Amino acid sequence: MFIASVVLAALAFTLAWPVPLVLARSAWPSRAPGTALVLWQSIALAGGLSMIGSLVTYGLIPFGPNIIAGGFEFLRYLFDGTLPPGANFTQMFALCLAFLLAGHLLLSLLLTIVRSEKQRKRHLSLVNLLSAPLEGTPGARVLDHPSPVAYCLPGTTSSVTVLSEGLLTLLNEAQLRAVIAHENAHLAQQHHLVLIAFKSWHSALPWFPIANRAETAVALLVEMLADDQARRATDDETLATAIALVGSGAATDPAAPELSWAHRGEIEPGLVGPRVARLLSPQHPLSSRARATVLLAAAALLIIPTILLVLI
Repeated sequence: MFIASVVLAALAFTLAWPVPLVLARSAWPSRAPGTALVLWQSIALAGGLSMIGSLVTYGLIPFGPNIIAGGFEFLRYLFDGTLPPGANFTQMFALCLAFLLAGHLLLSLLLTIVRSEKQRKRHLSLVNLLSAPLEGTPGARVLDHPSPVAYCLPGTTSSVTVLSEGLLTLLNEAQLRAVIAHENAHLAQQHHLVLIAFKSWHSALPWFPIANRAETAVALLVEMLADDQARRATDDETLATAIALVGSGAATDPAAPELSWAHRGEIEPGLVGPRVARLLSPQHPLSSRARATVLLAAAALLIIPTILLVLI
């Protein structure tokens, strides 16, 4: 199992540093945001699996020839309160670190989900109290606020798209239709679930620069995916103008309503610029062969550490 632990450690390092850096700096994700999003998720899952797996396989070396047999032997020795011959401090430390790291990541995910749900319910209560339904648009409500703001609040039974009076005043009918289509795309494609996962990763490892880079990259990709859906309802120039108007107006207004992390992509300057440029200077979509290659790479990233853990 030593070889498996070394390979897993090397894979974990590769997925934690050079691969995300290269992907974040690449230009092709804007040509295929859905495919790039799948790759980012695969990198995150495979990186975590490899990191924890390398520690577990190294720590279980004295207990058996593979992780399954070693796991059962570890439990037996654990209940007996003894250690097998040859077990050393570094191996026991690796096992403890693996359990602590796995528990920390899972707890962070759970706390992020609970915190997000509480925030959503509180926000939804305020919206229902302070807003009115938008006539002719089911599921949309209007806040009496001068800042141009638009965002969505996903729910298990019902979802709401929130618009402001400032937005309705600022945008024309076509631009408003584009904004609503964009928000409906977020709700239909359940983008908040992806954002929660990467927010959790960043919260669990705030000192890890790649976690922040991954969260930012994924936030931009889900905005581009929603933009692509909105393009079916209007032309690119109208959508780009609406994005620029909403982004510049809300981001520069200190009185704008405070939004949660899940809604910052609508007005974050670093995310608005690339979206507008992508719409005004459209590129050719990624070829089918290139998409298939990326998806195969994403699948391989998940299969390789699984094989190393189960079969070696």
